[in-house]
Amino acid sequence: MRRALNLFGFLACAGMLGFAWYAQSVLGLEPCPLCIFQRIGVALIGVLFLLAALQNPRRWGASIYGVLQLLACLATLGVAARHLWVQAQPPGAVPSCGASPGYMLLQLHIPVGQVIRRVLTGSGECAVVNWKLLGLSMPAWVLIACVALGGLALVANFKAASPRDRRT
Repeated sequence: MRRALNLFGFLACAGMLGFAWYAQSVLGLEPCPLCIFQRIGVALIGVLFLLAALQNPRRWGASIYGVLQLLACLATLGVAARHLWVQAQPPGAVPSCGASPGYMLLQLHIPVGQVIRRVLTGSGECAVVNWKLLGLSMPAWVLIACVALGGLALVANFKAASPRDRRT
């Protein structure tokens, strides 16, 4: 049961990243820096779910995976919440767009921690809502998905006992 739930979590993350690629490549929606951070978070959550599914650890190992998955979900949820806050600000309240994170790292040689702080403050491009489903923007859906994935991580790695666990 644990392996199947972790595999489902991986597939959900892969589906989210697949839609993000579709939105960028087919719909022409360029991701802002906060969107990119959310993609990185979802990818990390997906990798943790995949590793847990492949390894299928027993109790302690499953608990460690569960904690790591929850931490990744909370971090990604935090970025999505920040993005929603930036989008909720009145026009002109968010500073104009700055350099991209890649440009700041590679061309300006700004330390990673400082780049992360700058990105998390949000910019004008992050305030634009250019896609909605059922009245919710993409960061709102990422936030909802992170809550669901966090719940799945709890069930999969703290509640669902695998047949190997029952034998011990």
